Amino acid sequence: MRDDPAPNMSPLILRNISELIAVPRGPVEGRSMRGVQRIGRAAVVMEDECIAWFGPESGVNAPAAARTFDAHGGCVVPGLVDCHTHTIFAGTREDEFAARIGGKTYAEIAAAGGGILRTMRAVRESTLDELVATAAPRLCRMLSRGITTIEIKSGYGLTVEDELKMLRAVRRLAETQPAELIATYLAAHAVPPEFNGRADAYLDALLNDAVLGLIRDERLAEFCDVFCETIAFDLAQSRRVLDRAARFGLRAKIHADQITQMGASRMAAELGAVSADHLEHIDDAGIAALKHSGTIPVLLPGCSFFLGVAYPPARKLLDTDLPVAIATDFNPGSSMIESLPLVMTIVCTQMRMTPIETLVAATANAAAAVARQDRLGAVATGAQADLVVLDVPNIESWMYEPGRDAVRTVFKRGRVVFSAP
Repeated sequence: MRDDPAPNMSPLILRNISELIAVPRGPVEGRSMRGVQRIGRAAVVMEDECIAWFGPESGVNAPAAARTFDAHGGCVVPGLVDCHTHTIFAGTREDEFAARIGGKTYAEIAAAGGGILRTMRAVRESTLDELVATAAPRLCRMLSRGITTIEIKSGYGLTVEDELKMLRAVRRLAETQPAELIATYLAAHAVPPEFNGRADAYLDALLNDAVLGLIRDERLAEFCDVFCETIAFDLAQSRRVLDRAARFGLRAKIHADQITQMGASRMAAELGAVSADHLEHIDDAGIAALKHSGTIPVLLPGCSFFLGVAYPPARKLLDTDLPVAIATDFNPGSSMIESLPLVMTIVCTQMRMTPIETLVAATANAAAAVARQDRLGAVATGAQADLVVLDVPNIESWMYEPGRDAVRTVFKRGRVVFSAP
């Protein structure tokens, strides 16, 4: 069970830091992402769940009653924010993984009744308690890799009842473990078999006033997402989903430009979506639209890695000065990857982002992609004290060794929530 911080805790000094990566509050624009301050021989003072001070250890000025925590010469970074996941699901699809290796495409597997619909059947057969029990160990492993905030989407129930069951599982998990969870309503993930050929009728059900009102009143979700794609929902249908949800206070996110180019990223910009995610097939018009929109482009290279398809054009987005974010897209079909640090190495090696750009994308900009940039993803005075102590002297070493668990200690709200054995 989550151990809520006690009031009026004495200050805590995190000292003996080899290098503190002082990521500023997001969003950090593309050309600025590699210029983040790195402070050697540093310290951080945490008080009342927040960062009260940071800088060279020689400049620490804290009350005599302050406690200390020794980083033992490790690098310290903000807690990672995984801003796009499908962490709650049932069943596995390793046979589809093998089928793709044998030449089947994601779309072909979906057309044959696999993919999302296969996980749908497993989720429908699972109880709320079973979904919670299955997801809890995943969240523990994610926390051990330095992920302190996790967005989780519904989208595998594909009935109103089962989508609400998924959202309630997120809420239950948020109350019983330390990571901060953010729920997104993604009932428009696929058209279920009982509505085959009747996508608009399915949207009628999931966008019903009573359904959206319940989600709002019970605070079951903060965002609404839609899979805007030829195998899911077209532009008009996607716009309908997001417009309707916005009337009930659910902010927009979009699965955009993943498999085909159909203008989804441009629509995201037009609607003022909080984020446009995937973008493997974004075009120049989409990039230009995002540039002036405030919508955060979220790249999901674990999906490209897992499916063996083209990566999003990260350097082009950065050179356009967009505040790029990254996430795992953890899901049972196209990115069975819980580890954001592994994805960060993929970002470096396959998309040619520098380690410091990659860290910013997984912290400050990822926080902006879930509208938490005011307090998460940064080493800044007044920011929430979510910090990760690494067993390496710098972030280059961290991303250079993707097979090594380099996280030593994780702080959430100024308290230790994970310590490596």
